[in-house]
Amino acid sequence: MKKQKGISYKTKLWMIVLLLPFTITIYILAIIGWKELVKIPVVQEWAETLQKSTVKLDVPSEYIDLYKKAEETYGVPWTLLAAHHRIETRFSTMDPLLSPVGAEGHLQFMPCTFVGWSHPSCGGLGKGEIPEKDKINPAIIEKYGGYGVDANNDGKADPYDLEDAIYSAANYLAASGAADGEIEKAIFNYNHSEKYVEDVLHFYHLYENQVKEIQAAYYPAE
Repeated sequence: MKKQKGISYKTKLWMIVLLLPFTITIYILAIIGWKELVKIPVVQEWAETLQKSTVKLDVPSEYIDLYKKAEETYGVPWTLLAAHHRIETRFSTMDPLLSPVGAEGHLQFMPCTFVGWSHPSCGGLGKGEIPEKDKINPAIIEKYGGYGVDANNDGKADPYDLEDAIYSAANYLAASGAADGEIEKAIFNYNHSEKYVEDVLHFYHLYENQVKEIQAAYYPAE
């Protein structure tokens, strides 16, 4: 039996060339057709609903209110707080919330930054030799000029308490210039690493853009 030959490469090439204009025409007509179709109120409503459902913020929703309250208090963009939280502990999913160099809590404060660098034991990287009870004592923190905050008024400023940690980070970033728009300077002050600055800025801009997309989807310009 004689083996049948398949379509030659040259024939396939010619078929693609001949079909290409047809494909482009169909594509253009589809775009034009969709533009006309979305003018129909029911279709327009469906398209807007679909757009809203696909625009999402890459931040755990349960933390956003805390970020925003801290922003109201200290003037630091809540999206910047979210970016720091993401970089420091992946939104508090790091276990334990203690780094090898001694940074503690949800936003990874060195004890001397949280309690105050004027504490007698502070120096070097800032781990210090601060008694545990003093680390969370607002009076001790005030005495030594630290950035720890008792945000929920429970008598303790605790880096392992999420609300205290977020407010403390906002306090520190505000004092470092973030409340005045000096975002990069504030990030660098939080961690003296250019790579760290790049990483935080990446997520800060990502969240800022996502917020704008959501606002555009839900509140389109008239």
